[in-house]
Amino acid sequence: MNNQKILITGAGGFIGSHLVELLIQKGYNIKCFVRYNSKNNWGWLETSEFKEEMDILTGDIRDFDSVKDALKGCNSVFHLAALIGIPYSYISPKAYIETNIIGTYNILQASKELNLEQVIITSTSEVYGTAHYVPIDEKHPLVGQSPYSATKISADNLTISYFRAFNLPVKIVRPFNTYGPRQSARAIIPSIISQILKGINRIKIGNITPIRDFTYVKDTCNGFYEIFNSKNLFGEIINIGMMNEISVEELVKKIAELMNTEVEIESDKQRIRPEKSEVERLICNNKKILESTNWDPYYNLESGLLETINWMRNNIYLYKSEIYNI
Repeated sequence: MNNQKILITGAGGFIGSHLVELLIQKGYNIKCFVRYNSKNNWGWLETSEFKEEMDILTGDIRDFDSVKDALKGCNSVFHLAALIGIPYSYISPKAYIETNIIGTYNILQASKELNLEQVIITSTSEVYGTAHYVPIDEKHPLVGQSPYSATKISADNLTISYFRAFNLPVKIVRPFNTYGPRQSARAIIPSIISQILKGINRIKIGNITPIRDFTYVKDTCNGFYEIFNSKNLFGEIINIGMMNEISVEELVKKIAELMNTEVEIESDKQRIRPEKSEVERLICNNKKILESTNWDPYYNLESGLLETINWMRNNIYLYKSEIYNI
């Protein structure tokens, strides 16, 4: 196992940083690809207790040469680098095309040229759009209801084409809504928690009716690992989710209860998606991952929320809850 060298793109981000730490603990030799910036800041890896055990390099996922150089000497890659904020995709669709589609192409083509043993591509439950049926399995129709989800559908289809055309050993991991420590302040759970921790009792959110299926980040990362560890599943798509649903309104009430406070909900227009773009219901059918791997999620929603609340309480200085930044 220690001879396996793995590249993780988006390694300084929310899920990426947790995945880096998990795989280091599993004994893998990890190379981290993070976006270049003039401050040479490595995102969440800066404070990781495993920082000295990582090989960190900077580049741009949109640049084929830097991607291929990063992949040299690696056996496998986990591709997590992406633009993920749905609201900003309405403002700059081209940026999402360049990062999410071209970036995925760069990973696929470089992996093909370098004969990698395994290529794990990260998808998203947003590609399903509002559920046609529930729970949503991997055969559910794909509907691009935002420029973000449209680029992820394109990247997924490109990935499958590389499997069929070139026999590239790909697997597509499709997480439903992941939450936990280090998540962006614009995501619904840290947005609610940070506002309460700042003493705000009138919580600003967007639509309260959408229904989601939340998975704690450590369980999501274990799902990535179990899919990677499977000798099968090449050329396939695998959901990661809990098959439990909760509305945004119920989520606010649950978090407030866990934090022993009373809140009111205020609908903030700038946080509301265009009507035809709102994904109303997502609930994961996780039968495939449960039957095809050894994945066994440890956290339920309450235990995951409590860990997230405790972490945010100690790191609330990192969050500007009074500002909504798309």
